[in-house]
Amino acid sequence: MKKEKGQYGYRNSIRRMRLWITGILAVAILAQVLARFLTDNPSAKNILTVMAILTVLPMANMASPLLASWRYRTPAETFYQKVQPYESVCVILYDLILTTKEYVLPMDVIAVHPNGVYAYCTAVKKDKAKAEKSLNDLFTANRLEPKVKLIWEENSLWRRLECLKPADSFTDDGTVEYVVSLLKSLSM
Repeated sequence: MKKEKGQYGYRNSIRRMRLWITGILAVAILAQVLARFLTDNPSAKNILTVMAILTVLPMANMASPLLASWRYRTPAETFYQKVQPYESVCVILYDLILTTKEYVLPMDVIAVHPNGVYAYCTAVKKDKAKAEKSLNDLFTANRLEPKVKLIWEENSLWRRLECLKPADSFTDDGTVEYVVSLLKSLSM
């Protein structure tokens, strides 16, 4: 079953898919190069060379995000089960890898609430202030209030989720859905 962006298990699912497609394209390139060496017809050699070169482009498009996100995996099932009850309080997105000009930020959980966006990031070696500013600048560029807060520690995530009031008690102006679609579009 194909996982959509924002669903639990998306990172592992997309990784397997990209790995398969990259492997198939690599085998196709090797077959085309091998066929080029096995033929004596100069026209066929030229055609096979062009085919191999054109096959490299889609392979590179599959392989580059795969390499950039190689070390980021889907969190354990127990983590998902601990977060799942909060889905009634706000919109929860799982397994996104947000990309900005400066950073690749693996977000295990993003809570989108009318009061703000609370993102649990597992890339602890990043500069939190600069990463938050980078995401908030993207929000400002998309005509949204810069309300992104990055959370680096799991205990802080649980405290933040406990403090959130149900989103039903706030007036809905469509901002939450717009933020969700923006976050999905920023993700690999």
